[in-house]
Amino acid sequence: MQSIEKAIYPVVCNINNYLSSYILVFLLIAVGLWYSIRTRFVQVRCFGEGMRRVFGNIRLRGKKQESGMSSFQALATAIAAQVGTGNIVGASGAILTGGPGAIFWMWIIAFFGMATIYAEATLAIKTRQKDAQGNIKGGPVYYITTAFKGGFGKFLAGFFAVAIILALGFMGCMVQSNSIGSTMQSAFGIPSWVVGLVLVAICAVIFLGNVQRLASVTEKLVPVMAVIFLLGGLVVLASRIAYIPATIGMIFRYAFQPQAIIGGAFGAAIKTAVSQGAKRGLFSNEAGMGSTPHAHAQANVKDPHEQGTVAMIGVFIDTFVVLTLNALVIISTLYTSDGILASGAIPEGIGKANLAQTAFGTVFGERFGAIFVAVCLFFFAFSTVLSWNLFGKINANYLFGRKNPKRCTIVYSVIAMVFIFVGTVASNDLVWELQDMLNNLMVLPNAIALFALTGMVVASVKRRDSSPLK
Repeated sequence: MQSIEKAIYPVVCNINNYLSSYILVFLLIAVGLWYSIRTRFVQVRCFGEGMRRVFGNIRLRGKKQESGMSSFQALATAIAAQVGTGNIVGASGAILTGGPGAIFWMWIIAFFGMATIYAEATLAIKTRQKDAQGNIKGGPVYYITTAFKGGFGKFLAGFFAVAIILALGFMGCMVQSNSIGSTMQSAFGIPSWVVGLVLVAICAVIFLGNVQRLASVTEKLVPVMAVIFLLGGLVVLASRIAYIPATIGMIFRYAFQPQAIIGGAFGAAIKTAVSQGAKRGLFSNEAGMGSTPHAHAQANVKDPHEQGTVAMIGVFIDTFVVLTLNALVIISTLYTSDGILASGAIPEGIGKANLAQTAFGTVFGERFGAIFVAVCLFFFAFSTVLSWNLFGKINANYLFGRKNPKRCTIVYSVIAMVFIFVGTVASNDLVWELQDMLNNLMVLPNAIALFALTGMVVASVKRRDSSPLK
């Protein structure tokens, strides 16, 4: 088995590198640019509308929904998937590899990604279906088969469904639980297998329930985890307030002069900064991946445009609030004149996994900094597990659950919980790379469908623009 893993691992790594560095970065940027232009920059024109819809409807205990979710619950479920370990570990990796300037390119990617996710949410609402029991079924498989009729559409939808079940439902949840188990053990000394048992028990209650049970958890969990992280980050920034102007200056300066901090020739350095910011940004906010439309499809809204504007705010919160705060903490504590990374040289023992802990530890102390990041990672990773499980479940039922969806849900959930437990006690580099590869492959059929259904999305924007009630 080990010999097989050694043979497969470099092949998967090469596929990932080629997909993420070339095809997907350009493809997803193209989708974002395309929809920004075709919707006349809906992310700017309708940003205020989205903010009003989100923050005017926040409920930690929403009304019971007969089917689906409230608009805020759908957003909370989407954000639970978006705000994962990538916001801490992903931002850290981008900064370490591409320098502080990589954050600037993350912002650019997120700006265009807001138009992409508007399109995804709009299409998810337009193409969703209801089964005989009144349950809402929606997501990329439904708008892919709307875009392409016949065998080709079924092939693309099936390809997407298999990829997301494996990437998010199984391997992705395993990767997230591994982060939970390792951080809980290092911060509190709790054996990872104990963490795994507790995690599986909690997940079982939620997984085997209906969509409304999941929604009632995410609508409470997401605001709480965001507030905890934001308060901790603001405390650090307040103590480093004298360095904030220099911190912001570094993000902009090193976006265009990265060789000054990461070394090498200008051309190679700028390519590294842009590619790191693009790759980490795209897979942090998940715009274009086809994951969050499953949540937005559940929203009980009358007009697809309404949920489209709400979805945009999810990307804004993920990148411009949570990820940016983490980046500011790291840069203001570690890259300023008194920081250990001021020269650009990375000391031994510093990596993307512990960079945030090191940054928070400069203010909170090494011990409490590790505990704070571990608690935040737990919230982030656990919420991601919940949402990713739902996304995988929807696609499992699409493929295998048409005759008996209840049995399909039980079988799928049991397999997912096995992956979650194994993830807490074992780490496998091949699993991480396979998850990344399947994540990458998910994008292809989703992006193709997004281009094909441009007219349907533009029609929603035009109806909004012509409405006297806008």
